[in-house]
Amino acid sequence: MINAVNDGVWSGTWVAQRLGLELMGDDELTELLGLALRRNPKRAHLLVSNVLGKHVPQSPSVVYGYGFALGRRVRELLGTEEADEAVVLGYAETATGLGHSVADGIGSAPYLHSTRRPVAGVTAAGGFEESHSHATSHLLLPENPALLAGDGPLVLVDDEFSTGNTVLNTVRDLHARYPRRRYVVVALVDMRSAADAGRLEAFAAEIGARVDLVAAASGTVRLPEGVLEKGQALVARYEAESAAGGASSAAGASGPVAQFPAPLEGVHGSAPSGARGTARQAPTDPHPAVRRIDLLWPRDLPDGGRHGFTPAHRTRLEAALPAMVARLADALPEGARRVHVLGFEELMYAPLRLARELEQVVEAEVRYSTTTRSPVLAVDDPGYAIRSRMAFPAHDDPADGPGERYAYNVAGAGFDAVVAVVDSAADTPELHAPDGLLAQLAVHTPHVLLAVVPSYVPERPSMLPEPLRGPAFSSYAPEEVGWLLQDLSDVTLEAPTEEREEAIQSGGAHYAESLPVEYQPSEQYQELFHAALGTTATRIAQAVGAVTELVLAERSPRPVLVSLARAGTPVGVLMRRWAQFRHGLDLPHYAVSIVRGRGIDANALRWLAAHHDPADVVFVDGWTGKGAITRELADAIEEFEASDGITGFDPEIAVLADPGSCVRTYGTREDFLIPSACLNSTVSGLISRTVLRADLVGPHDFHGAKFYRELAGADVSVDFLDAVAACFPEVTEAVDAQAKELLSADRAPTWEGWAAVERISEEYGIHDVNLVKPGVGETTRVLLRRVPWKILARAGAGADLDHVRLLAEQRGVPVEEVGELPYTCVGLIHPRYTRGATGADGKAVNV
Repeated sequence: MINAVNDGVWSGTWVAQRLGLELMGDDELTELLGLALRRNPKRAHLLVSNVLGKHVPQSPSVVYGYGFALGRRVRELLGTEEADEAVVLGYAETATGLGHSVADGIGSAPYLHSTRRPVAGVTAAGGFEESHSHATSHLLLPENPALLAGDGPLVLVDDEFSTGNTVLNTVRDLHARYPRRRYVVVALVDMRSAADAGRLEAFAAEIGARVDLVAAASGTVRLPEGVLEKGQALVARYEAESAAGGASSAAGASGPVAQFPAPLEGVHGSAPSGARGTARQAPTDPHPAVRRIDLLWPRDLPDGGRHGFTPAHRTRLEAALPAMVARLADALPEGARRVHVLGFEELMYAPLRLARELEQVVEAEVRYSTTTRSPVLAVDDPGYAIRSRMAFPAHDDPADGPGERYAYNVAGAGFDAVVAVVDSAADTPELHAPDGLLAQLAVHTPHVLLAVVPSYVPERPSMLPEPLRGPAFSSYAPEEVGWLLQDLSDVTLEAPTEEREEAIQSGGAHYAESLPVEYQPSEQYQELFHAALGTTATRIAQAVGAVTELVLAERSPRPVLVSLARAGTPVGVLMRRWAQFRHGLDLPHYAVSIVRGRGIDANALRWLAAHHDPADVVFVDGWTGKGAITRELADAIEEFEASDGITGFDPEIAVLADPGSCVRTYGTREDFLIPSACLNSTVSGLISRTVLRADLVGPHDFHGAKFYRELAGADVSVDFLDAVAACFPEVTEAVDAQAKELLSADRAPTWEGWAAVERISEEYGIHDVNLVKPGVGETTRVLLRRVPWKILARAGAGADLDHVRLLAEQRGVPVEEVGELPYTCVGLIHPRYTRGATGADGKAVNV
C-alpha cells in the first residue's frame, strides 16, 4: 500500500546516485521516504514522505493510520491522566493533517496548527520561524488562547525532525508566554544528526522542562562534501534542459522550472504548460465542466485546526462524515476505477477524512494528496519521488502576494476522477481561471469535482466602548474615574429585598441579576453619616495615604488604579488624589465589576490590557470581610489568563482596611467605620451595584449598572471625597511613618477572618459562610440590602457602631454583644429565609 518503489526501484535512487547521498537508519526508512531536488539556498535535497499525503498520492487509510498510531504511542508515553490534559500543535503546511491525526490518536486532545494565512480580526497568540523552509513565518491564531495556556503537555507534530530548529524556536516562543512542565515532539521520521540530537536534551535542561520524542522511524542522511552546490547545479541543468526542450516554461520567482513528463499510460490528454497565461493544447478526449458538490458541511464546524479544533468539534465531524461522503460517492462517475481526493495546502485534515471514509464505501481505488507552496523539480524517472508537477496560480489571495502553487504526481497518474477540496477562501476566480488548478486537472482526468468547505473565522468581540464618565454617568468629575460598565439606567432592575433574598437563597436567581431598592436614609441616619465623617476623616486620610505609598513602592511607580465597583471606587478616587497631592502623579483610574460566583468582567480586563500594561494594574477595594472577593479575583484572573492568554494582571487587592487579614497591601487592619459603607449610591457617585444578567449583558459587553440621577439632591459622594482629602496635609508625617513601618513589617495574610466566619457559621447553625458578613462595612450592607437575622457586636464597641445600631433598630434586628470577636461587628443574613420569615412590616422575624 505504501508504494515506496516505482517499478521495483526506490524513489530516492535517482538523487542518491547523482549527489552521493546515503539514507542511513531503520529498515523502513526507504519505505517511508523518497528523495527529490528543489531550488533552496540552504538544502538542495528534499525528503519526500510516502505516507504524509502531501507530495505523493497515497491511500488515505495509510496516511491517517500513521498519524493515529503515533497519537496512540504518545498516549501510552504520557499515561491516561497527562494525555487527557495534552494539547497538540501541528506545523503548517505539511503537517496540519498529520497533527490532526495524532490528536485523534491521543483521544481527547484539542488541536491547533500554525498557519501562514493571516486572518482579519484575529490576533496572533504567538509565532515562530522555520529556518530551512521556503516560507518561514508561522502564526498561531487560536480562537481560544487557553489552548496554549494550560498546564498539560504540549505535543508538537511535524512531518520530519531534521535539525530540531523549528521545534526549538516554537518551544522557546511559547515557553516564554505559556510555560509548561512537559513537551512531546512527534514526527514521522527523526533525521537528526548526532550533533543535533544532543541539542534537544540541552534545551530541555535550559528551560527546566521534560521533552520527549516519538517517531515512526529514525535515521540520518549522509551528505558528501559540496552536496549543496552539486545539487543546485543539477537543478539548474535540468531546468535549462526542460526550458530548451519546450517541455515546460519558465516559472516565476517562486520556484524552479517545472518539468512535465510525457503522459503515462491511461492519461487523458497531453501535459499542460506550467506557466500562467500560456496556451495549452486541448485534451484529445472531451471532458465535462467541473462539477460542484455541496457537502452540507455542518454550520460553525471549523474546517481544520487553524483556530483550534476541540474534542467537541471532532465529535460533530465524526457524526457528519457518513452523510457528506454519501453525497461525494453519489457524485462520482459510474465505473470510476481510480479516484483522487486533492486537498489544498493547509487544508489537509478535512479532505483526508473525506477520502478515508470514501475509501470504505466505494469499490474504486482512492488516493489522497494536497497542493503545496513548495517548488520541487519533477523528473520522470522511477527512481525519483516527484514524477510530475502541475503549476498554477495561487487562488486564496495570499498575504505574500500572487505566486505559483503546485500539485505533484497527479498529472499522468491515470485517475478517472479528481475531487478537489478547498476552503471557501480559496474558491476564487483564480481557481476557476483558464490557467487555474481546476482547468489543469481537467487536462489529466475526464471528471473534476469541486467540494468547498466553509472557511471558519472565529467570531471576535466587537470593539469595546470607551469608559463611561461623569457627569453623563456618575456624579464624579470625569478625570476622577472611568467606569468600564454599560449604562442600564433605563432598565427596571429593582426588587423588594425579601423577594430578592428568597430568590437568591432558593437558587432561583443570582444576587447580581437584580438590584435592591435604594435605601433612602432618614434624617437621623444622615446626621449619623455626617457625624461619622467628621470623626473618622483624618483616620481614613491616613489609611488612604499609607496604602497608596505601599502601592507606589511595591507595585508600580505609575500604577493604573482599577477599583472594584462600587465600594472600591471612592477609595480609588482618594488614592488617585493622594498620589496627585503627595507626588504630583496623575494616575489613571477605572472602575470594573466583579461578581461573587461569576468572576471579574473579562471584557473590562481585555480593554485594560489593550490600553495599559497589565503589570501596572492595581485592583482596589474598600475593605476585606472574610476575603471572598480576594479569592474570587484570584480565581477570575487565573481563568482569564487561561481563556485569553493575556498575563500580567496581579490579583492582589489593595484595600483601605483589612480586618480579615486577607491581603498584603492595606492602609490598616483595624475594623472601623468607613463612612462610605454607610450609604449606597449616594456616596458612590450615584452608581448602583453592578448587574450581570444574560438578557442584558451579552458575551462581548461590559457588565451593567444604573446611574441614579434622580437622587442628586441626596448625593454626598463628592462631599465625602473632599472631607477626607482636606485632611491630607495634616496626616503627611503620620503616613510617612506608617508606610515605613508597613514596608518593613511581615504583612503576610493570616486569613484569621475566614477562620472566624467558619466558626460563627457553625456555632449559630447557619452552615453557609456566604450568609456571614464580617466587619462594619459588610454588616452595614446586610442591613441595607439583605434580610438580616442578627448582628454580633464586639463588647465595648463605641461610636463606630452607632449607625449599625440605628439601622438594626429600624429593621427590628437584635444586636448581640460578643466577648471575643476579631471584627467590630458581624452581620448574619437570615439562614432559612422565606416570605414567611419577614413580617408584614418588612422586618425580620426572630427565630
